[in-house]
Amino acid sequence: MPRNFKEAVFFTALMCSMMVFGMSCWNLYVLGNFSWGHVFSGFLPGFIVGMILDFVLVGPLAKKFAMSVIMKTPHHEKRWVKIVGISGCMVIGMVTCMSLYGLIFNLVIGQGLGWSAITWSAYFKTWITNFLVAAPYNLLIVGPISRFILGKFQKPFPGDDKVEDFEDDEVLPEII
Repeated sequence: MPRNFKEAVFFTALMCSMMVFGMSCWNLYVLGNFSWGHVFSGFLPGFIVGMILDFVLVGPLAKKFAMSVIMKTPHHEKRWVKIVGISGCMVIGMVTCMSLYGLIFNLVIGQGLGWSAITWSAYFKTWITNFLVAAPYNLLIVGPISRFILGKFQKPFPGDDKVEDFEDDEVLPEII
């Protein structure tokens, strides 16, 4: 888990890039428009929007809410409880925002349809479809890969033999 701002930016960039890439592939497949050209043309705008949302809106709210709930649970000191809690809240928040972004990018910008093409029905269908894929993708694939890569780049604190694993932490670092 990130221990400072630099590691948090690196970890967020890893998570965001893999999630945007995977969910772009998924959504294009569902729409029947999958091509590598479409994936790559939508990746950078999606990545930028995802990073901004993560740092400015969804990340702070999800972490605050998750920690307020986690600290009331019996095993709040366990690393996996924190990971599942924060990741779960992040998935809900990012799916909520990025589903709307995807509808705007696809219908209004991509197809040239008016704003009236974005209906509650289309949004709800998109949200459910994205959540059902994003939750396991985040928890089982992207999260573990990102934490593994981050762990390879982290160096032990001065005087420590190994990188802190947060097994015995009392308070989760502020910067996760």
